[in-house]
Amino acid sequence: MSLDHLLSRRHRRISCVCGLSLALAFFRPVLAADPRPDWPAAWLQAWADPPAELRPLQIVHGPSAQMASLEGMKRVQQSGLGGIVCNVNFDRYMTSERHWKTLIDAVEACRKLGMVVWLYDEDGYPSAAGGGLVLKKNSAWESLALAYDPTSAEPFVVRRSYEHTHASNNFYAARRYPNLLDADAMRCFIDVTHEAYYARLEAYFGKTIRATFTDEPSLMAVNLGQLGEEVRRKVRVADPVDERVKPLPSVPWASDLPDQYRQRYNEDLTAAKRSLFEGDSDADRRVRRQYWAMIADLLADRFYGPIQDWCGKHGIASSGHILHEEQLAAHPALEGNSLKMLGRMDIPGLDMLSSDPNTVLHGGWLTASLPSSAAWLHGRRRVMTEVSDFVQTLGGGKPVPLAGRQATAAWQAALGVTEFTLYYGTLGAIVADHAPEQDQADYRAYCTYVGRLNALLREAEPTVRVALYYPISDLWAEYRPVAQPIKIEGQSLRMQKIVGSFGELGRRMLTSQVGFVLADHELLAGAELRGGNMVIGGQKIQALVLPEDVALPSAAAAAVEAFAKTGGLVMEGGVSLRPFQITRLQELYRDGRLDPPSAQIVVGRFEREGRRILLLVNAGQEAYQGSVRLGESVGGWLADADRGRVVVADEVNGGQYRIALPAHSSRFLIAGGRR
Repeated sequence: MSLDHLLSRRHRRISCVCGLSLALAFFRPVLAADPRPDWPAAWLQAWADPPAELRPLQIVHGPSAQMASLEGMKRVQQSGLGGIVCNVNFDRYMTSERHWKTLIDAVEACRKLGMVVWLYDEDGYPSAAGGGLVLKKNSAWESLALAYDPTSAEPFVVRRSYEHTHASNNFYAARRYPNLLDADAMRCFIDVTHEAYYARLEAYFGKTIRATFTDEPSLMAVNLGQLGEEVRRKVRVADPVDERVKPLPSVPWASDLPDQYRQRYNEDLTAAKRSLFEGDSDADRRVRRQYWAMIADLLADRFYGPIQDWCGKHGIASSGHILHEEQLAAHPALEGNSLKMLGRMDIPGLDMLSSDPNTVLHGGWLTASLPSSAAWLHGRRRVMTEVSDFVQTLGGGKPVPLAGRQATAAWQAALGVTEFTLYYGTLGAIVADHAPEQDQADYRAYCTYVGRLNALLREAEPTVRVALYYPISDLWAEYRPVAQPIKIEGQSLRMQKIVGSFGELGRRMLTSQVGFVLADHELLAGAELRGGNMVIGGQKIQALVLPEDVALPSAAAAAVEAFAKTGGLVMEGGVSLRPFQITRLQELYRDGRLDPPSAQIVVGRFEREGRRILLLVNAGQEAYQGSVRLGESVGGWLADADRGRVVVADEVNGGQYRIALPAHSSRFLIAGGRR
């Protein structure tokens, strides 16, 4: 994510339209001679004036006294926002009564105005340090690594994991970090943060306060690279970095890991630790696979699970996002199993640092598919994004224009996102009343646009028929820690092949409008077989695509074999999918087929109250004109979330509708009521 210089952001709320009659009246001047859509009344009302819970939330790191006042928060609401993600001010974090009062005033103002509040759980990021308070309680709780130096007489050493990690190389602060695998340390984190908020704001929990936001926690045993010198000079140094600490290959460590390993596998981890770093035998791979499976389980049980449990007991949702979602090769070292960790959030999320819509066609699809899959395959719907144009503005570039920001919101919505938390940098100027009028208008337009996306999609069910295997078990077996910044080129040829194949398969399906979820070996092993489908979390999967050279664990392999025997489609994709394979996957969907085909159109498929809904997003620079299929011919509506306009879709032949998408635009195609 970005950081301290991105700390304030804001937006505006359009004036309230109360009651269905006024909501319907909204359509008459907008639609002019177009007939009113035959949508359910609740859809029409939410489309006309999206309520707070459908609108974006601005991330505000410590509201100012001006913003925290009722008048200040009215300006936030008038900017189009539905609420804020906030925290007690980072200055004298958790200890300043003045800052606590300001935060309470802000939450109370939100309550009076019917706005939504989420609580950001850290002083900056990465989450779990409690602004340094956790390690102040006990310095022995610091993150640990087992490091390997083959040039030393004693090659293995357990050391504190700070230098050469994300803890000392991020945009916010160089600060020592607690061990996510230490249950006592993580209980302390919850105590000094979550419990402190509850003690001050109990009356708002489950009402105004809806969720907590956990930001980029990780295991801190991998080198992700140094920030540039110009950036590093601006970063606050809470804990001096010892330049004498040698970069070494490392894995995360905790004092009880040998005992945990013995209990799980009846084997001695100490005797096998060299296999964590090197070796190509089956025995070496088995040790690595067992070790990282254990790490993933412990991280879920000791960090993500306790936060989710605490939130559940206090009437709110757990949310947030992980680190470097797009870098598949680093997933073992960062979280053990990224998909599993996101599954332990009530509202799993992503970090979208770019507002160039074209990002989805590259790594963006993976960044969004991970939390969407984690939600859907656990029977949940809501997915969060922390979105900004950080990449575009980092070097002093201009903010992304409204159309780009809207298209970035639309493709994320098409891939499942429902909760938009913003780092765009307009709100501070709006609250201070010195933002240019065009900036204010664009901000209101963006927030209303997001609200309209959610007016149709937040209560809709995603329609997916295909799963892409998330090969974390294979990555566990292949992953070799390195001293230098991790790159796929430094990993085994098999890992390079798997990662390359996985990435190309996902990209190819996305650009062929084949909707899919990601499923790991544990989700496959636990799937039900029902009517020829593999059912996971309510999603009925008809086809499974396997990256090249993966080896399914026995329980998953048995489930996949049984699925294939009942008629399920199992494809081994190689690096890519051949045209006939793509066609077979496309045929699993009765709607969303484009004529002519286009690799720049993202299609999201949903159903709500018996109606099919397509969201089509042009992520490219070229306009698209063609047609799209919407199943059998029942009539349809074409809706533009930007202008709020809804027209009768132009049916060119049975179930095929004309569609025109300018660059960086989106349209809904919604089935009409049956006649």
